[in-house]
Amino acid sequence: MPAISREFQIFAKPAGARCNLACDYCYYLKTAKLYPDNLCMPTPILEEYILQHIEATTEPVITFSWHGGEPTLLGLDYFRTIAALQRKHKPANRRIANGIQTNGTLLNDDWCRFFKEENYFVGISIDGPAALHDLHRRSGSGAPTHARVMRGYNLLQKYAVACEILCVVHADNVMHPLAVYSFFRRLGATHIGFLPFVERLDAAGNVSGHSVPAEAFGDFLIAVFDEWQAHDIGTIKVQMFEEAIRPAFGQEHTLCIFKETCGGVPVMEHSGDFYACDHYVDDAHRLGNIMSTPLAELLDSPAQRAFGQRKLDSLPASCRACEVRAMCNGGCPKDRFIRTPDGQDGLNYLCAGYKRFFTHCLPFVRQIAALWKQQQADDVIPAPATHDTAAKVGRNDPCPCGSGKKYKNCCMDQ
Repeated sequence: MPAISREFQIFAKPAGARCNLACDYCYYLKTAKLYPDNLCMPTPILEEYILQHIEATTEPVITFSWHGGEPTLLGLDYFRTIAALQRKHKPANRRIANGIQTNGTLLNDDWCRFFKEENYFVGISIDGPAALHDLHRRSGSGAPTHARVMRGYNLLQKYAVACEILCVVHADNVMHPLAVYSFFRRLGATHIGFLPFVERLDAAGNVSGHSVPAEAFGDFLIAVFDEWQAHDIGTIKVQMFEEAIRPAFGQEHTLCIFKETCGGVPVMEHSGDFYACDHYVDDAHRLGNIMSTPLAELLDSPAQRAFGQRKLDSLPASCRACEVRAMCNGGCPKDRFIRTPDGQDGLNYLCAGYKRFFTHCLPFVRQIAALWKQQQADDVIPAPATHDTAAKVGRNDPCPCGSGKKYKNCCMDQ
């Protein structure tokens, strides 16, 4: 009987939706109503989660992703407990990797020393220079936060902590692509993720004023792509661009929104409740609790598989025939709420922007793919490594080391 192969990334939320900021576009704060007495994940549930996560992982590297709300609200001692529990349960022949998403405002020297010592990969939320960042990312009292975030970011740099800037692209900063990108370049950013903000208001498909206009988002990506192509290839990794390149090398997408099916990025709330997706934390998508149903069983459940398969099954006919379908696969299901030109439901709100961007970069993608195929024919190099290789190269992808072997048969367990 073939061994089970299960790939997943759980957004673990030990602090639930609690946050010290009140960003006016935050989609997760509303989940607090599900847990009016929201506390941190108790140690017995935390340990059970860590144990079950390790047991459910079939890959040599066991990756944990700590999200919120704001997970650093739990304090450094809580994360030291996490580290101790991971060491307690780690199998001898496996490696554990941790990532954390933070707004950066609570970071200090002790936090950054811990991240460095424990080899954390830190995602920090920054929406650009102060004038753009502070429009929406404010404290509970309405105070600007950019200076505090920059202090946190600079500390991460001081301690050489591996980190990625995550930038929400909204209706305001989308109009200033080069100002945003140039700011990140000046910060010395090596990894950048651009996250389009879309907030649906009603069944008619109307969106909030903060939502990024679809075509403007495409123009934003094009402007940044052209600048990156001219100056920063090999220096700055932009996740959206690397995802655009992957299909040309026969590699699976690593970003869930562009995969053919989804369901591999569920949520673990502080209570032990398991939800289908970060954007579907509601009663309809609560599939169980790890204290009564094993995590592996929840990951492989018919309900979770059906949730992921619906993304492919509901793809409109016009998307299936699209020239750049492999680059986007219809995008995130949460944003599929407008109609195609021929009147079919299920088109992604961002389609016009995605199509504009992917069509723009297609000649570049084809050019480097052709170059790679020629080099491969000459036994020179494999496909290039992409964003966050250690965590995100697929097990069946060519190994980034250049051996010509599959990643799983080469460097994956090193």
